[in-house]
This record gives sequence, structure tokens and C-alpha cells, in this order.
Amino acid sequence: MNPGPTLGQILRGVIEGRCAPSLRLSPEHWKVLRALAACRTPALGGRLFYCPSCQREHFVSHSCRNRHCPQCQGHRAIDWLEQQQATLLPIPYFHLVFTLPHVLNALIRQNRRALLALLFAAASQTLLEFGRQRVKAQIGITAVLHTWSQTLLDHYHVHCIVSGGGLALNGQHWVDTKDYYLFPVRALNRMFRGKFLAGVKTLYDEGQLQFHGQLQPLTRASEFAALLRSAAQDNWVVYAKRPFAGPQQVLKYLSNYTHRVAISNRRLLCADNQRVTFSYKDYADQERRKTMTLELPEFVRRFCLHLLPERFVKIRHYGLLGNRQRTQRLARARALLGVVTPTSPGTPAEPAPKNASALEPNARVCCPFCRQPILILLREVPPVRHTRALPVLDSS
Repeated sequence: MNPGPTLGQILRGVIEGRCAPSLRLSPEHWKVLRALAACRTPALGGRLFYCPSCQREHFVSHSCRNRHCPQCQGHRAIDWLEQQQATLLPIPYFHLVFTLPHVLNALIRQNRRALLALLFAAASQTLLEFGRQRVKAQIGITAVLHTWSQTLLDHYHVHCIVSGGGLALNGQHWVDTKDYYLFPVRALNRMFRGKFLAGVKTLYDEGQLQFHGQLQPLTRASEFAALLRSAAQDNWVVYAKRPFAGPQQVLKYLSNYTHRVAISNRRLLCADNQRVTFSYKDYADQERRKTMTLELPEFVRRFCLHLLPERFVKIRHYGLLGNRQRTQRLARARALLGVVTPTSPGTPAEPAPKNASALEPNARVCCPFCRQPILILLREVPPVRHTRALPVLDSS
């Protein structure tokens, strides 16, 4: 069976102009699509290696390192997880998902930065208040934003990894929770809904929301109030999954979710100049695996729904894990739990350049031809400018 196309191959056809006239995308979206289309191609340059064993040369293209690129996120997830290992404690961890009703989707599309930040704030403040009121402690939260459904439509929700217990409010002892239960989800649901809708109303009153096209009637206060009433009656979901079996299971879960993008290359089955076919899991039908075919412009439009605003942070930490004084709080928690503080991994390495190769110059990497780990870096290859984009492959 021939391998399916990659997202980069599909987007190279888009950049070439096959469906560009029918797409209405912002300059920021085009910038991301061009980066993903150029990823690991000569357009970004690369490095030329030589294998003394089989005497063959091997060219490795630079990667785009864009956070929406399915080819680049695997390595970034591994690096991020190594940093997070030092924050794990020998306590239970719980997984909760806060989901917004779809009646708000159109409003969120036009106000992504403000309303997605509000989603983080409403979910985290709800959990922190429950921690203070019911546990009498400061709990720890890691929240990860997802914006997509399996069919690439809008589905705004945050996955929250919550510590089972926390530092007592006076900081003098550790407060445990039950291993199998954290907070009642119905009560979480009500508080989350109230905080989010109150935040939306505040943004509206302060004139910080935009309304274009079909949303222009919402500039009238009566129409906007009607939308909020409709949203209040819609399906708000706070879902509590089974507690994690331990800290290592938390890491395994985070490695699958923190750096996930809207669609991975393995879900892409076939593509040509007009259509894209991909697989998806139908949760409404016992999680059966199905396929969907979309016209190329519609596929690109749906993918662009999930391109985050520039510099918008999609992984955030709160409470015990909040960035300010996190080291001191975790050290105090370990002391109260009787756990040895892990040794520092040392000075972090300098960040890789924006267009970094998948192979480091001095890494003991294997030759793709003879599999011997003795590749030698010959030279840096500059980017190839103004080249014709590679065609979309028909892998059907």
C-alpha cells in the first residue's frame, strides 16, 4: 500500500494556486500555510551529510518548527515532557475537560484571542476556587487547549490535569484528596458556565469584541443578550475522566496531547488536486473509525480554523504549578510529602534556530542507506528560493 500524502504535500498544491482563488484567508494564515508547505524541503535549506561506510551522501532538509506542523511537534513534545518531569509529585492526578457550547463558535472565530484566553481563565478559576473551598488547599493545574473535532470543525475545549491535593492555604501542610474522586462535575459545570458568560458580557460592555458579516446584529445589546441566554441553556460539558494510575501515566497522556495539531499525517489517506480524504473516529458511533472526503478548499478552510493567534500560549499552568514561584512551591510540597527534590538537569541548551534540521551537526545519527551511525556533516545547504512547489501526490 502506498503511504498517504502529508499535510505539507497538500499545502504545496494550495500555495501553487490550485485552490487559492476560492480561499479567503488572513495574511497570518497564509504565513503559516507557507511555513508548513516548505517544511523539510529544499525551500528551507538543510545539511549535507556523508557516510564513510557506504560512501554515500545524505541531505537533511531543515524543518519549519511551526507549532501547527505535524512533522515538527513530535520532537518539541519530547523536549517539553523532559522539562515537566521535575514538576510531578507522587500523588493522584485527575483529568477534566471543559467544553464550550457550539452556539458560541461563530463568536469565538471572530474573537479568538480574547475568548480562548477567557476559556482558560474560566476553567482554571473554577478549579482553583473548588480547591480553596472544598480542599482548603492550592491545587496544581496544567491546561491544554484543543479547538477541533475529529472532522476538523470547531470544538473548543481545554484538557486539565489536576493534582489530587495541594498545599494548605497557610502553607504549613499538604492536603490529600481521595484517589478516585476530586470535585462534583455538575457543580463545576455551573460555576464554569457562569464565569465564562460573565466574562463574555464584560468584554462586550468594554467594547473588546468584534462583529463582522453575519454577526453584525450582535452589536445591538438585545441581540447579544439573546445569544447569551441561548448559550446558557445549551450543552455545557465538564467531563471527568478516570483518574490517572500515577505520575508516569500523566506523562504518557501529556505526550499524546500537549503538542497535537488539528490533523496528523497518519490520518491523511489520499489527496489530489480537488479533494482530500482522511480518517476520523466517530465518538457518536461507538468510536468507529470512518473516512471523510472534503473538497480541497473546504479542507484548508477547516484546518485554518485551528491556527492559533500569534504568540497565543496553548499550554498553561495554574495554582501550585503557576509559573511565578513554582520552584519554591514545589520544593515546599516535596518537603511536606517527604520526597527528595530531583537534581537540576543543568544549564539548558541554547534554543535551536528557527529553521533547524532534524539532525544535529555532531549527533551520532544513522545513515539511511547502511544504517551505520557514522554520518559526517559536510556543509550547510542554503535555501532554494523561487522554486516551483512540489505537486500534490495522488496516493489513492
